[in-house]
Amino acid sequence: MAEENNVAEAKEEVQEQKQEVKEDTKAQEAAKEKEAEQAAPAPEPQPPKPIVHKTNFEKDVVYLFQFSRTPVIPSMSPYCLKVETWLRLAGVRYENIDHKMKFKSKKGLLPFVELNGEEINDSAVIIKELSQRFDKDLDAALDSSQKNVSHAMISMIENHLFWVLMWWRTKHPDNIIKGYKMNLQHFLGSRIPNGLLSLFFKYSYTRKGLRKVKAHGIGVHKPEEILEFGQNDLKVLSEMLADKPFFFGDEPTTLDVVAFANLAQIYFIDKELQYPLQDFMQENCANLVGHVNRMKERCFSDWEDICTTLDLNSHLPKPPPEEKEVKGKDEEKKAEKEGDSDKDEKEKSEKEIEKENEKESADKENKEKEKEEK
Repeated sequence: MAEENNVAEAKEEVQEQKQEVKEDTKAQEAAKEKEAEQAAPAPEPQPPKPIVHKTNFEKDVVYLFQFSRTPVIPSMSPYCLKVETWLRLAGVRYENIDHKMKFKSKKGLLPFVELNGEEINDSAVIIKELSQRFDKDLDAALDSSQKNVSHAMISMIENHLFWVLMWWRTKHPDNIIKGYKMNLQHFLGSRIPNGLLSLFFKYSYTRKGLRKVKAHGIGVHKPEEILEFGQNDLKVLSEMLADKPFFFGDEPTTLDVVAFANLAQIYFIDKELQYPLQDFMQENCANLVGHVNRMKERCFSDWEDICTTLDLNSHLPKPPPEEKEVKGKDEEKKAEKEGDSDKDEKEKSEKEIEKENEKESADKENKEKEKEEK
């Protein structure tokens, strides 16, 4: 019995040793595989696919997403007009995307741009980023003191004067549609009748706008106080501009771009409307009116074309329509010539057949005569 136990124990020891050998072998193989993996070069990480709306983008072309055109101004958004004006002034290649107001940036705002598969949003950030990437700094010639003044003036325009304009718009939504002569079907990319769109637009714009104006703080003041705020801002800009063509001399800078984008919203609105801030600007700030028109001529030579056709990309070259007309006329002439030649050939072949028939009948008559004489 004891021997049987010893044999059993011996067998167990042998099996245990075999199991240990197997485990050691597996551990050695796993270690070798791990060493091989560490020795092998790691695969290069694949670049992430661009998450953009314009997937078939062209390298170094800026794709601008903004509001639709209006018949009186290229954009009723100072921030959209600001970015497009900067792009034109800096000479950067860009293309507007006709997205029918369907796309917004990751922050939920317009404008935003896409460049080489990357989204950049917020007008100030857009200009800063594009200035660095394309080496187009409009403020390069300014000293530190002038840059500080520029920063302060831009802050006044965008954080104060803009909100005076915003307050007026939210208080008078009818005047927005009339003042900018907006076709809401075109502007919103909708087939809903303009009457219904007008009700929707006024309700939505007024509700959201008033909420923003109150949150800013300017909306709690009386109308005459808000109007005075705007007049004071215009006076400051007018005194700073003085008799210079642009705020810092003979060449426009970022301040000129921002001032133009906001002042244009006041100056170009339909003159038939009663807009106190527009009247004040025309009567008391003639140099600002001159500045707006200089910037318009400098950056938007196609202004009239934009406002007439509402084309987002009137600045891009297009094949002249005359080429199509000339081509069509040439094709018509060619078809006429081919038709004439076919007609001539047909007439020619008919005459030849007639001659052959006449010849055959003449030969037949001659043969019959010869037979009769014989």
